Amino acid sequence: MNDVWFRPLVWMDYRLAVLFTVFIPLVLLIWAFVQKAEAIQRLLSIYWRVSSLLVITIYLMIGGFGVSFISSLIARILIPISLWFWIDLNDEIHYGSEGVLKFIFTSWRWAISIYCILGALATIPFLGCAFSETILKTPYCKVWLEAPLLFKEYFHTNTDSGFLGFLGIIGLVFYVLCLSYFVIFKLGKQGRSAAPQ
Repeated sequence: MNDVWFRPLVWMDYRLAVLFTVFIPLVLLIWAFVQKAEAIQRLLSIYWRVSSLLVITIYLMIGGFGVSFISSLIARILIPISLWFWIDLNDEIHYGSEGVLKFIFTSWRWAISIYCILGALATIPFLGCAFSETILKTPYCKVWLEAPLLFKEYFHTNTDSGFLGFLGIIGLVFYVLCLSYFVIFKLGKQGRSAAPQ
């Protein structure tokens, strides 16, 4: 594969994604359960549901589907929205929580929001990869598929890439259906409150 100048930046993005979107929120969720910080638990539960689109994106990239570039952009937009949208949880965390957990959680929430916004802006120039098979096969686009293919080598060694991509498509359809149901039916009823209706 021809070398591209931004390959180190792409790999750095994947490393930051693992840190900010997997490890830190997992530690925070466990910590919130131990501390019985219910508002942080609920917000992190919402985060994990929304950020599952990143996992779906990885499987779409393993399958070589251009739509993965669109799902990546949408995930980077939805994650900050999911972390700041809920008025009741924001108030409960701001006024009801205190201590180190609140400080680290708030710091992570700002950090991941900035990371996702910058990542979304950086993803925009690559949206052409989603709409053309010819462009998708160029080193310009294929560099984004390297980390997902390495993930496949580690965790799905003997599994066909096409099958994993198919699982990604099924996941994407399910995600879109769930998101559509929430936006069409639930959002109007509950507004910006995360409390179950």
